[in-house]
Amino acid sequence: MNNHQVNKASDNIRLLSMAMVEKAKSGHPGGAMGGADFVNILYSEYMNYDPNNTNWFFRDRFFLDPGHMSPMLYSVLAFDGKYSIEDLKQFRQWGSVTPGHPERDLAHGVENTSGPLGQGHTMAVGAAIAERFFAERFGEWTAHKTYTFISDGGIQEEISQGAGRIAGYLGLNNLVMFYDSNDIQLSTETNAVIIEDTAAKYEAWGWRTVTIDGNNVDEIRKALDMAVAEKEKPFLIIGKTVMGKGLRKDDGSSFEKQVSTHGQPVSNAGASFNNSVEELGGNVDDPFVIFDETKEIYAAAKKRKMQYVAAKKEEEKQWRAANPDKAKQLDDIIAGKNVEVDFSAIEMKENIATRAASGTVLAHFANTVDNMIVASADLANSDKTDAFLKNSKPFTTKDFSGAFFHAGVAELTMAAMCNGMALHGGVIPVCATFFVFSDYMKPAIRMAALQELPVKYVFTHDAFRVGEDGPTHQPIEQEAQIRLMEKLKNHSGRRSVLVLRPADANETAVAWKMAYENNNTPTVLILSRQNIKDIPSNNNTRYQDALQAEKGAYIVKEVEGTPDVILVGNGSEVSTLIAGAALLQEKKEIKIQIVSAISEGLFLEQAMEYKQQVFPANVPVFGLTAGLPVTLEGLVGMNGKVVGLDHFGYSAPASVLDEKFGYTAKNVMNEIEEFLK
Repeated sequence: MNNHQVNKASDNIRLLSMAMVEKAKSGHPGGAMGGADFVNILYSEYMNYDPNNTNWFFRDRFFLDPGHMSPMLYSVLAFDGKYSIEDLKQFRQWGSVTPGHPERDLAHGVENTSGPLGQGHTMAVGAAIAERFFAERFGEWTAHKTYTFISDGGIQEEISQGAGRIAGYLGLNNLVMFYDSNDIQLSTETNAVIIEDTAAKYEAWGWRTVTIDGNNVDEIRKALDMAVAEKEKPFLIIGKTVMGKGLRKDDGSSFEKQVSTHGQPVSNAGASFNNSVEELGGNVDDPFVIFDETKEIYAAAKKRKMQYVAAKKEEEKQWRAANPDKAKQLDDIIAGKNVEVDFSAIEMKENIATRAASGTVLAHFANTVDNMIVASADLANSDKTDAFLKNSKPFTTKDFSGAFFHAGVAELTMAAMCNGMALHGGVIPVCATFFVFSDYMKPAIRMAALQELPVKYVFTHDAFRVGEDGPTHQPIEQEAQIRLMEKLKNHSGRRSVLVLRPADANETAVAWKMAYENNNTPTVLILSRQNIKDIPSNNNTRYQDALQAEKGAYIVKEVEGTPDVILVGNGSEVSTLIAGAALLQEKKEIKIQIVSAISEGLFLEQAMEYKQQVFPANVPVFGLTAGLPVTLEGLVGMNGKVVGLDHFGYSAPASVLDEKFGYTAKNVMNEIEEFLK
């Protein structure tokens, strides 16, 4: 195709992007119009994927970071037949497949949900790691590129530092990023907030960079040729583009490079919609068209892609014939079929911290689950993910033979990258840090919940018993915050996150079983720093007792007939309740039922008969939590009572804090007595 035809197709993206926003009376046309040339060249000449199977595992992947530029993505995917013109006309409308910011939708070719700037390209880094993980294990025939598109806003977001540092350190030569540098952002020109040398910054992190005219198709091709050929480093293309390229005023003069076109229809921004449509080769009466030149380009592109796919599948066929066992393993991984794990066979030491129990499970995973990647934010020896590491090895520059990812002190980056691994598919990402630092990660956890990604979060040091480290390190409100996600439904109608705080070592094994088997949503494990006394078994098999935690809450101490009071908690507070109940029963004859509630959200989904068995009607309920009382208020009810903390912690040994805050068996006994009065 000659450049005139190619540029016509780029103008087609500009036309459709502008028309979509205009019809919706909402959106961001300017950036989409500037970035059109790059995505046109990328999709029509460089991206390798199966046009007839958007879920083909060995496809190149495209991660959009600035989700507000969705009209650009929807337009180029419409050229490829993934969206209809009617879909584009329904941009930002109820029930449409073209929401304002793209949402993960493989059927339509959308790899990731994007919107919060910085996360999209960081997910791409995670996907690129997963690709290298597979190539290491199954051969370079599985290799594919990860392309990502970032804007000025994404470059400015702090998460970009972590993504850039890690991609450079690991030598992700399969990663290609286009920086749409149009010098405009939502409220100002970029020179009002930034003077950095972006190329120098990325080169310092270990990237190769090139700066081009991002609206010149020959320069785009030359840069992409360099990027595809790169064997050592991730590649950054800085494309100097024109915001609102093609826009015209009422008098026909240029209305390009205007801040106002970033976030509103062009007619509201001060441009002439009609003159701009004509400038781009469209029909004012019907701007929603795909030009004949565009159809020709993308029909030819489809043929080339099909030839590429056929060649790859032939290569795969030969590999399978030579490697039948590995082929079976690969098929199971791609299908999401987890290796069977006998959690009952994992032997636990007595009375240990639940973080240590988690480490025991992770050590077992390292030797049994071939497609698990465990990450830690510089805390492996404290969050006990080092138990996995000791049976594997960390990723290092261009070496992905291990399965442990040292993220460094970059919790949000780590979480977003684990989202990218999950989006790539075929790996089970686990990421760990102290629970208090989940505050840094919540934007990415929310994105995992929205995209329904089965990432496993390991949060240790779960309460004020971090002790001497003081209030900055002592979680108080964090459990309440993360458990709100159990109350939030995802678009499939499921609980968006499964949150588990186990009460002892065997319940931790069951919690990991639940996390491992949860392939639909993220799972959060909240684990103790300090040792916890094991809950006495009702049948001499504590693990079998703990399996009842799969219903969210269960009775760990039952009574004959109707109890006088029910005590409920989770985590380390369950053993405190057991000790307090024992003291109370020494003083008076009283029937006390004790419940371990690992997940309120899961429990509330159980059958009414079971819920009434655990919490019989008209029986007073007393709750104990190390965090905000609200975490148990839904279980104790209007007439119940929850003892918790409504203040920050203090710096002192854990045992002193237990005493000062009232987390002792004696004080629990007194609280229950007072409650029953």
